[in-house]
Formats: sequence, C-alpha cells, structure tokens
Amino acid sequence: MAVVAEAPTRLGAIRAIPRRFVVAGILALWLVIFAVFRGHQTLALAAADLTGLHRWFNDVNDSIGADRNSNPLFLYFFNEIRLVIDNLVTFIQSLISQPSGGRGVPQIGWLGVVGIVGYLSWALGNVRVALLAMAGFTFFGLQGLWQESMDTLALTLSAVFVSLLIGIPLGVWAGMSDRAHRIMTPFLDFMQTMPTFVYLAPLTLFFLIGPASATIATLIYAAPPAIRITAHAIRTVPETTVEAAYSLGSTRRQTLTKVLLPMSKRTVVMGINQTIMAALAMVTIAALIDAPGLGKTVVKALQSLDVGTAFNAGLAIVVMAIVLDRVTTAASDRSATGVPSAGGRGRTAGHPGGRFLKWRRHLLVAGGVAAAVLVYLSHTYVWAAEFPGEGGTGSTIASAADTVTTWAQDHLSGMTNALRDAVTNGLLNPFQTLLTDSPWWLVGAVLVAVGAVLGGRRAGVTAGVCVALLVGTGMWSDSMTTLASTAVATVLVMVLGVVVGVWMGRSPMADRLIRPTLDAAQVMPPFVYLVPFLALFGATRFTAIVAAVVYAAPVTMKIIADGVRAVPETTVEAATAAGSNTWQIITKVQLPMSRSALALAVNQGLIYVLSMVVVGGLVGAGALGYDVVAGFSQGELYGKGLAAGLAIVLLGVMFDGITQAAARRTTAVNGRRH
Repeated sequence: MAVVAEAPTRLGAIRAIPRRFVVAGILALWLVIFAVFRGHQTLALAAADLTGLHRWFNDVNDSIGADRNSNPLFLYFFNEIRLVIDNLVTFIQSLISQPSGGRGVPQIGWLGVVGIVGYLSWALGNVRVALLAMAGFTFFGLQGLWQESMDTLALTLSAVFVSLLIGIPLGVWAGMSDRAHRIMTPFLDFMQTMPTFVYLAPLTLFFLIGPASATIATLIYAAPPAIRITAHAIRTVPETTVEAAYSLGSTRRQTLTKVLLPMSKRTVVMGINQTIMAALAMVTIAALIDAPGLGKTVVKALQSLDVGTAFNAGLAIVVMAIVLDRVTTAASDRSATGVPSAGGRGRTAGHPGGRFLKWRRHLLVAGGVAAAVLVYLSHTYVWAAEFPGEGGTGSTIASAADTVTTWAQDHLSGMTNALRDAVTNGLLNPFQTLLTDSPWWLVGAVLVAVGAVLGGRRAGVTAGVCVALLVGTGMWSDSMTTLASTAVATVLVMVLGVVVGVWMGRSPMADRLIRPTLDAAQVMPPFVYLVPFLALFGATRFTAIVAAVVYAAPVTMKIIADGVRAVPETTVEAATAAGSNTWQIITKVQLPMSRSALALAVNQGLIYVLSMVVVGGLVGAGALGYDVVAGFSQGELYGKGLAAGLAIVLLGVMFDGITQAAARRTTAVNGRRH
C-alpha cells in the first residue's frame, strides 16, 4: 500500500517540474548528442542543386505555361480573373500615372491629383490632414518620383477596393454568424501568419508575372484585416441593443443596416486603415514580380547597393504610408465624433459647433468645385499635367544619403563592425552551426519536444508535421539557417521589448513619449527598414537581423507595456509595503503576472521577425529569402524558390502554433491562480 500511495506523489512531482527546466534539459541533451553526431545526416543542398520536388515544380510551371491558353480552367477562370484585375489596375493607372488614349500624359495630371487628395482628406478628416496630404503628394514630384508614386498608389487602391469588396461582406457574415466565425478564424490566422514573400511565387504560377499578380497577391494579403476587424466590430455591439431592435420588429437586414453597421462604423474604418497599410506594404514587395512603382525602384537599388536611390524611394514610401494612415485615422475619428445625428439637427441646433458644421457643408461644396477646376486644368494643360522640374530635391536627398553612407562607413566602421562581429560570432554562428550541423532527425525531435512542453500535445503534433514537410521540401539546411537568424533576432527583440515595455508600463510619461514613435514605426512597410542598415552594415546577414529587430520591436514593446500596466495597482502597492525594491517588483510581481502578454509578444515578435528576415534575402541574408528571390529571376530555380516559399510557411505555422498554444496555457494558468 505504501508503494501504491507513493506513485501518485512521484507523478505529481514530475508534473510539477517547471517547463523551463524541462526545456533546459532537452537543450542540454541536444548538445550532448550533437557532439557525437555532428555533421551527419544534415540534408545539405548546394545552391545549384535541385531535388525531385523542385524539378516537379519546374515541370508543373512549364506545363501550365504551355497549356495556359487551352486549358478550360485557365481560359474560363484564372485568365478571366487576371483580365478583370488587369483592367482595373490599367484603368486607375490611366487616370493618374500612365499615358492613355493617345495622350502622352495621364487623364488627371499632378495638379488634379493633389487637388483631389486635398479635398478628400479635408472631407474625411480636417484641414491639417488635408495640408499634410497635399504636401506629401507634392513632395513625390519634387523627388522626381511622381509616376512611380502614382503607380504604387494605383496598385494599392486597386487591391484595397477588391479587398474591401470581398472582406467587408465576409466580415459582416462572420460577425453575425458564430459558425461562419469559427470557420473563417483558422484561415485568417493562417493567412496573417504567412510572410508577405510566400504569396508571390504560387500566384505567378497561375497569373503570370506583372501588375495583375501583384494586385491579387496584395488583396489576398490585405483582406484578412478587413474581415477580422469588421467581424470584431459587429460582434462587439451590445447584445441588449440588438435585442431591443428585434423586439421593435426590425428584420435581420434592418438590424444590420440601422443598428450594427452604424454602431460599428468607427471600427470598420479602422479596419480599412489596416487594409490600406497592409496593401501598401505588399505592393512594395510585389516589385519582385515586376509590379511597377516605388518598390521596383527600391529593389533595383538594393540589388546594386545604391543606398542613395533606395533611400529616396524608401522615403517616398514612408511619406505615402504616413499620409494614407493619417487620412484614414482622421476619417475614423470623424466617424465617431463628427457625424451629425438624425436629420443633421442634433449637431446644429443648440450645439457649440453647430454653426461651424453648417458652414462646413458649404465650404465642402466650394472645395469640391475648386478640386474639379484643378482636375480640368491638369487634364487640359501640360504644365498642370507633368510635374515641373527634374526632381532636383530627390537628387539632393540621394546625394546626401550617399554622403552620409560614405561618412558612416569611414568613421563608424570600427563600431558597426565590432557590433556586427559580436552578434554574428557570439550568437548567430554558434546557433546556426548547432542547427545546420546537427542531424535533421535530432533537430526535428528537439523542435517537437520543445513544442509539446511549451504548447501542449497539439503544438507538438503541429511541429512534427511541419518538420516532416520541411524535410520533404528539400530545403532543410536553408530552413535551419533562416531559423537561426529568426531565433537570434527574436531574442534581441524580446530583450529590447522587455526593457522598453516595462519602462512604458511603469511610467505614463515614458508611454506618452514613446508610443507615438512606435505607432509611426508600425506604419512603415518592411522594405524601408533595410535601407539605413544597408548603409551602416553592408550586405550581410546581420543587416537583415537588425532590420528585423527594429521592425518587430514596436509591437512587442506595446504588448509588454500593456501587460505590465494591467497588473493591479493594489498588488504593486502591497509588494512595495512589504519592502520590495523596484527590481524585485519588476521581476517578482509585474513580469510574472504579465506572462500571457510576454507569450503573446514572443508570438508576434517571431512572426514579424520571420517576415523581415526573409525579405533580408535582398541584402545578403541568404537562405530561404535568397532562394525565393532567385526563383523569380532564374527560371531553372523556380521550383526551388517555390519550395523555399513553402518552407517559410511551415516555419511560420510551427512558430505560431507553439507560441500561441504557450500563450493560451499561460493565460489559463494565470486565470486559475487568480
């Protein structure tokens, strides 16, 4: 009986072992086995070598190319979709960016575009936003990048239009139907997990290289935020309000149009904002499949290490992102506070701003007439159609960037090289060696075991499936190289995120000062982060890692800051009264009670880092990112590039599955404790 009674106690003691100790034991065992089997069964593949899967992808690509104009699936489905999207893009380009109809200039020249942008920004937002928008668009012309900027805007508008046309109805459906919400959520999670790179190769298989494929890739990437945020907006309308509408005899359609959509307008506009930002980020990366615009200029400059040109075009992308973000944010604010009530009387009669709102309507009419006049002038006269000057401001900016780059390389190379070598030799190389020189089955077993310990059985199974498929892609070695860069960058992101996030969470003043900068950083497309670090560190793996850290840090900082701030003040006061100092309060109270926020920060940091690390293939990061880029530029490597894109997806799914499961388990544990 004593033995029987003792067994459950031992089992409970085993289960009570902290997970961090179990993970440490797994890693220690890994090092021991690595020392014995180093260099064996590593599945290394030379840059020019192809596996059977890669050759099969090449054959499929060739077969599709040969049958594109005879296969009914292409004739009546894919080609038709491509034709519709291509016509939409061409139409918008003919309006604002490309010559059309026998004219040597677009239908609406620069002056008309600036007038329309200013008017819409004023109507949707306010005067300050309108002035910012007009100044930003004028700046594109001064940079000598007017046509490239309008091409980027045309692709973005095309993708956003189709994304919203599809996304908002699906979001409404998911918001009103629990079944639809359950079905859509896993697909949306998967789509938002995939880095932008991986959308490109499969779509070129069906829609060819060009603006149509770029727009389709962009709308697929940009649609999930519209669907998810619209569904969230509908589902957060108070249930009592919906029940009251039904009790008064409203039909389902009337409840939707008169209650749900009006009450969720602000959140839906926020979803449009996120859709536009996602589309702009994707459009610039879609330059890899011959999408016109600013992204193409940046890609060519990065490939030739022309920092000045890349910086000038990257600055234009940043300005466009800021303008679009400010306009849609102002529209969101106005939808919540500036919409007149029924009949327009609620905000004019007896309201302090009523007279202003009344005059605003008249001013908007006058502004519309002025914008129409500018459009007419830009359509009729060359001076109003073609931006004057030779883009001297852009040349000055590029020259200044080159000068700064030369100065930095001459005077800061000692410091930058020391930092690069310290991280590369101290962190990246050892971990990469451990991953790439270990037998594939050993790394796979470690990933599955760590996934099971941190995320549970389902996460372990997900990791096992992803490992098996990674082996099947033939890209195991390059996947491990990408994994090493991703892991190192994520560690650096979390260190930075914890330091700054705790500071923001504990200090309201620090939060007020830092958060606007973080918000602005999240607006910028990932491409532009590569340019300054290319100037500082050259074309190396470290450049991609630093760019990934800067790209992913803002989201982790904000999540950790919110988690620390959510710790009850009474708990902190109790710890202070018990004699705890600041360090003890942070390490023993606030961070432990913010475990769920930390787990979520790791999840988001990993996904952001992975998406940026593979983009770093353009600046010497190598591995999977380089394989994807090479697949676009070298026809014989198309299959290998497609397999590399699949490997990136598998890494993303594995990371997301483990970290999300760990976050859920942490939240559940904290909930039981409280």
